[in-house]
Amino acid sequence: MKNLVPIIIIAIFFTMLNSCKEKDNDPGNIRLTFEEKVDGELLQTDTLKYVNEAGNPYMINEVQYFISKFTLYFNDGEFYTVKDNMGMHYIDSDIPGTKSWDIPEDIPSGRVDSIVFVFGLDEADNQSNIFPNPPESNMFWPEELGGGYHYMKLNGKYQDTTGLLAPFNFHLGIGQTYDTTGQVTGFVQNYFKVSFPLIMMSSLLVDVKPGQTTELILTMNIDSWFATPHTWDFNYWGGMMMQNQAALQAACENGRDAFSIGAMYEL
Repeated sequence: MKNLVPIIIIAIFFTMLNSCKEKDNDPGNIRLTFEEKVDGELLQTDTLKYVNEAGNPYMINEVQYFISKFTLYFNDGEFYTVKDNMGMHYIDSDIPGTKSWDIPEDIPSGRVDSIVFVFGLDEADNQSNIFPNPPESNMFWPEELGGGYHYMKLNGKYQDTTGLLAPFNFHLGIGQTYDTTGQVTGFVQNYFKVSFPLIMMSSLLVDVKPGQTTELILTMNIDSWFATPHTWDFNYWGGMMMQNQAALQAACENGRDAFSIGAMYEL
């Protein structure tokens, strides 16, 4: 009988330990919310109120883009890549329903050390006709220019050197190389990864909590597309860029710091 009490205590301890372990492993949920800002303020479309780094007055009419392969890296070395809708999401400033992504998956709980996603679609995902219906199907990229889909359409107008408004189609996607006769000789994949190393961002802690929804707010800072590392002058680049790989490359390099992230938690 003397040994019975320690055995009972040990049994209770392991029961409690297993209960805690199961609770800690309970999944959580993620909601992604998307917004666009200029100079730190929410975007106002269809109004000539912005000036870029090159001094070009401009307005934005619409913003449409894809993100894909959204991945959470946890501090225990594990990672989770979102699978919903083939791991791709379309955002459209004119369609409110696209401005949030409630991911219908059980996300592992735990502290997130970093977040990574692909801006646009990579070679594996960017296949023609995978989106049969609009609005995604309207993002098609011409087959002769590489096929698949636009990474982004950022449409607007800028005031040129004569004071007139000229349209611009800041459209990103697959680039091309050409020979001296103007024939396409190859294609250039211009998608890029965006990374948020949260472990180095002391102002932001992201936890996926068991049974709760973590809302991640992904902000596109539109002014960054026109600023760093290349000062974007519409008077130099003009309003079209789909067949200009130099312009596509400069624009995509500018886009690497065009996003920021925040988080909110369900009470």
